[in-house]
Amino acid sequence: MSMLKQETEASEVVAKASLARQAAPRLGWLATEQKNEALLRMADALEAEYESIVAANAEDISRGRKNGISESLLDRLSLSRERIAAMAEGLRQIVALPDPIGETLAEFERPNGLKIRQVRVPLGVVGIIYEARPNVTVDAAGLCLKTGNAVVLRGGSSAISSNKRIVEVLHEALRRTEVPQDALQLVQDPSRSSVDQMLKLNGLLDVLIPRGGASLIQNVVMNATVPVIETGAGICHTYIDDSADYEMALAIALNAKVQRPSVCNAMETLLVHEQFAERHLPSLAQAFTERNVELRGDDEARRLVPSMNKAEAADWDTEYNDYILNIRVVSHIDEALEHIRRHGTKHSECIVTENADHAERFLQEVDAAAVYHNASTRFTDGFEFGFGAEIGISTQKLHARGPMGLPALTSSKYRIVGNGQIRG
Repeated sequence: MSMLKQETEASEVVAKASLARQAAPRLGWLATEQKNEALLRMADALEAEYESIVAANAEDISRGRKNGISESLLDRLSLSRERIAAMAEGLRQIVALPDPIGETLAEFERPNGLKIRQVRVPLGVVGIIYEARPNVTVDAAGLCLKTGNAVVLRGGSSAISSNKRIVEVLHEALRRTEVPQDALQLVQDPSRSSVDQMLKLNGLLDVLIPRGGASLIQNVVMNATVPVIETGAGICHTYIDDSADYEMALAIALNAKVQRPSVCNAMETLLVHEQFAERHLPSLAQAFTERNVELRGDDEARRLVPSMNKAEAADWDTEYNDYILNIRVVSHIDEALEHIRRHGTKHSECIVTENADHAERFLQEVDAAAVYHNASTRFTDGFEFGFGAEIGISTQKLHARGPMGLPALTSSKYRIVGNGQIRG
């Protein structure tokens, strides 16, 4: 056996994935009531241990500031008693949701007497690679355990203290339940090699779900041999049509950008019809500037608002996750649709209009996981869709798309019952 193979087999990643694989069959057999009890204990434990979790999070925040992490990313990393309570509430919401495991998707009988039933089953062992948000640790654990999936988590190094303490708390809660502790694993190795190993763990991991920036997602998609559910970067657009109500357009655009700019469903580019722009762009721009948003515009936008910075070609393809907004003035809905086709990431797109034909055309033609008419893109979220916590927002088209709740973490199998049939 080569030294490289020995190191790989002895690694933390392989050891923990192996433990998860061994726990998966036991977890998959548990009744809904047993899984729900575990989730409720996990929720109670988070709230009871919030002080120790916040203390661990403070270590991450301090380290992040020393490393020059932006304030918007520090916001994603930061935990408080209120945010931990929200994480616990997310687990309780999952408890209240129907358990999809065992659900009959189809049932029929063939002419030869075979009785065939298609039922939902767990995926098996889910690997999740994510970046700064420690709430993902809780959301992912809850969703996976409810659906009978073991989970191997590999969070970013910026949240390592928070994630370690959260998983310690969850493990202690699981110790008093029927859910095996080994079904929840956290990879603590912060090196790039731990990610690289997870990408190749065929036979131990059944699926990988990356959550984070474009570079992380593309690394996983391009290099994994384990099947991947792609959660995409969010270069989201809001298009204000010529017939849009000004007050509505202002409220939606501001919410889409500044309510929480660090998240993937925040708006990065505002497209404005030229007639609306002539009437309202200066006041729109002022509203953003008053909220400390840096504006970068095309030539026409800068003609109307000379104080705006010039948007470079690369800006239209950048997910800022920050208080920066691109603005482009377009002559028609066709130009807006073409811009979104060229620069969008198939995440969330919005049109603000009173023109029913334009609204229907936008909803029909835009290729994205979520398309909105007269509502902020910030609603692309598992909680807001009524799914409870989400495992991510899928921007691909196979298996799952959009906010991924419990059903997205299942597969199916056919159960066939006969009475001696053989095939001739």
